[in-house]
This record gives sequence, structure tokens and C-alpha cells, in this order.
Amino acid sequence: MKVVISAGGTGGHIYPALAIINKIKEKEPNSEFLYIGTHNRMEKDIVPKYNIPFEQIEIYGFSKTKIFRNFKSISCIIKGIKKCKKLIKEFNPDIVIGVGGYVTVPVIYSAKKLGYKTIIHEQNSIPGKSNKFLIKYTDNILVSFPSSIKYFPEDKTIFTGNPCSEEAIKKEAIDKTTLGLHKDKKLVLIVMGSLGSVKANNALYKAMESFDGKNYEVLYVTGDKFYEEYSKRKYPSNVKVVPFINEMTRVMKVTDVMVSRAGASTLSEIISLNVPTILIPSPYVANNHQYKNAMDLVNENAALLLEEKDLNGKNLTDKIDELVKNPNIVKENLKKFEINDSASKIYEAIKGRVDYDK
Repeated sequence: MKVVISAGGTGGHIYPALAIINKIKEKEPNSEFLYIGTHNRMEKDIVPKYNIPFEQIEIYGFSKTKIFRNFKSISCIIKGIKKCKKLIKEFNPDIVIGVGGYVTVPVIYSAKKLGYKTIIHEQNSIPGKSNKFLIKYTDNILVSFPSSIKYFPEDKTIFTGNPCSEEAIKKEAIDKTTLGLHKDKKLVLIVMGSLGSVKANNALYKAMESFDGKNYEVLYVTGDKFYEEYSKRKYPSNVKVVPFINEMTRVMKVTDVMVSRAGASTLSEIISLNVPTILIPSPYVANNHQYKNAMDLVNENAALLLEEKDLNGKNLTDKIDELVKNPNIVKENLKKFEINDSASKIYEAIKGRVDYDK
């Protein structure tokens, strides 16, 4: 199979794209890929490390405040379409896949105009602007949440889940002692994303004294940006502070309670690994989509919610203690959301659109 795939901007788009690539490679080892991403976002550094051919286009999202920048954005989209058409023609793929981010607009649009089969995947519970625009330029829309189906045409929408869930299940659990943690104590994992958050980290630091004397350990992931500052501060003896953890799902497999943002890929891992979680949605994302992602679980009593504006030591420890003592209040309900073969479902949807005899 020859595949053009595009996703950009954040790990929440990039890692599902990589999970899809991995599944296609598993099923069809001789497959060829071309990844089209932005010139200045995370994917330009991440994707080439996996030896995946990478092409970049200059493109920017639209701004509500920087109106004049939008003229440049329009110009870049026009140039991007021209470049994408050239790249797609030369590669001649069996299918073109968009996995989120504004970079997918010129890629999917160009592919459809050239007559190629197209598929998009929506990770969040509500669609972003790019996927809304691309509805009429795609053959199938794959969604991560059942609640997303209502936003798309029923006849071409498939509930597959998020492909990161299947990747998470395959990972081997980490030995807690390699992180300087006790093997037999319960673990609370607190992570606010790879870059962290100023307000969240400030509130969390103030909350740390509340963990003193608790019968569990706390692994506090600050994000690289804040580690130098926060690592110099004093913490209770049962709190360990780290900047970032590679292969977070290996740690999640030995975690008793997690405190997390509500990004779509993270939620898929929480669901697949059945981790009792307190969700603190980021209020700084487009369309407040993390809150809406979180509410899909919270409304089914599959997670607890703590909004950032309400984050303090008492509120946080009360909810952590509640889940440490009785994790089953959410674990049973998390099972309602399980799709442990999401990447396989996505592969089957892709395969169903590929015309090998064209």
C-alpha cells in the first residue's frame, strides 16, 4: 500500500498518525509512506526520527486577533495546495489520510481534487475547523468518540476509537524502582502535558504540601519548560519531580490514580489501560475541546473532573484520596469506552477504500 499521511501541530495529532503508520506496516510490511507536515511544528522533528519520508509546507492557522496575518495564511494555503498536488502526483498513493491539524487542509483538498481516495480521523469529541471544512472532500470520517458521530454525515462516518489505545496496550509496564519509587506503594501520576502549564504548575506546587504523610507516592511531571525552576523547590518525601517521561504508557500501567489534561490521545490511553483519573482540562485550547472530551467520560462516571480554576490542595487531594480508596467507582465505567483494536479498525477502513487495481 502507498500512503500519504498528514497531521501536525501537536502530539495529539502526530502520534495517532504514527500509530496508523505502524499498523499498516504490521499488516503490509512493504507499504510506502509520505508524511506531509508543517515547516515549523513538532512533526518536523518527530517524524524523520522514525525514518518516514517527510515533506513540509509553510502554513499557519487563522487568528481571530491577528487579522493581517490571515492574509498570509490564505497565501500559504494556495501555495500549499500547489505543492501538495505536485507531491501527491509524484508519489501516486493508494490513499491519502488526514489525522488533524490545519496542515491537512491543503493535503486532503488537493488529493480529492486529483481524484485520490481520502480519509480523515477526528481525535476529539467535537471536530476542529480543519475537519469540518474537509467533510465534503473525504470518503470516510473516522471518529474517536461515539458522541462525535452527530457532527458528520452518518453514511460515511465510522466509530473506530483512537489508534493510540492499541499502541498503549502493547507496551510493557515499567519497573517503578527504575524511577526511584517503591515497588509496593500506590502511585499517583500527575502530568499536565509535555510542555506543562504555568497556572497549573503553580497551583500544583502549592498543592504538594497536601501530600505529606499520605500512604501513596506522587510522580509529578512538570514538563521540560518548568522543570529547572520547580525542581529546586522543596517537596514532601513521597513526591518525586521529573521533567518528562518517555513512553508514558509504561508508567500508566503501574499507576493507581492519574491526574491529567484531557487531550484525546491521553484519554484513549486512560481508557485502554483502565486508569482511574482526575481530569483537569486545559482551558486554553480551541473550542474548549478538552473540557468537552473530559465530559464524555465524566458524564458516564468514568472519570472525575477538576477544573483548573478550582485547583487547590484540598480539592485535589480529596479527589485523589477518593479514587485511591475506591478506584472501582470509575474503572467499571471506563470499560464502556474500551476499543482495544482501534488501529486495526482504522486499517480495515483504509483497506476498504484502497483500489489496488487502479
